[in-house]
Amino acid sequence: MAAPDLLTIEPRLDGLGYDPDLACRHLAQVDPALGNLIARAGQFTMRPTPSHSLFQSLVRSIVYQQLSGRAAATILGRVTRLFAPKRFPTPRDLLEISPDRLRGAGLSTAKTAALRDLAARTLDGTVPSLARVRRMEDEEIVERLTAVRGIGRWTVEMLLIFKLGRPDVLPLGDLGVRKGFARTFRKRKLPEPTVMNRRGERWRPYRSVASWYLWRALEL
Repeated sequence: MAAPDLLTIEPRLDGLGYDPDLACRHLAQVDPALGNLIARAGQFTMRPTPSHSLFQSLVRSIVYQQLSGRAAATILGRVTRLFAPKRFPTPRDLLEISPDRLRGAGLSTAKTAALRDLAARTLDGTVPSLARVRRMEDEEIVERLTAVRGIGRWTVEMLLIFKLGRPDVLPLGDLGVRKGFARTFRKRKLPEPTVMNRRGERWRPYRSVASWYLWRALEL
């Protein structure tokens, strides 16, 4: 099956940059074992969550790192209330407020520094606008955003899949994907990234969909 020119695909109303039904048919054709997982797991239901700006998405990503969803939501709520009546701080707001006040809202010293660096790099253009990032290649986005303190490749990969609806992302360092890969392909140990990457080559240009099903494998 010939891969479509993904950069020419118009954005869909569901936020995806690809047709999930076409993706599932492609994956089942090129990898029957993965096709069996797709058949058992059922319809692809992931849809990108809307976001007002890339900056806001990254603020949330930093706050949520290494915390339960409930604890992170509480801290994020405290942080945003520091800037009331605004619903969400701007980059300039985060640079102008005292770091002590951010830490007082529950942020660690490291996350406070990361948010301030994110704000500075948003103002200087390192972090692009959401409109601009939609026109950028995946690796260019990874390179730009990992320049921000506290943002690693995994964080950007999650943004590409779940916020931007990019079709061809395989997060090799994600524990859930690794466990799902081992279960789906009957590996006794967690696979090395090179093993996953090699098999993932056949899944192009829909590795994001394959990854989503590997996560689902842990629920079956």
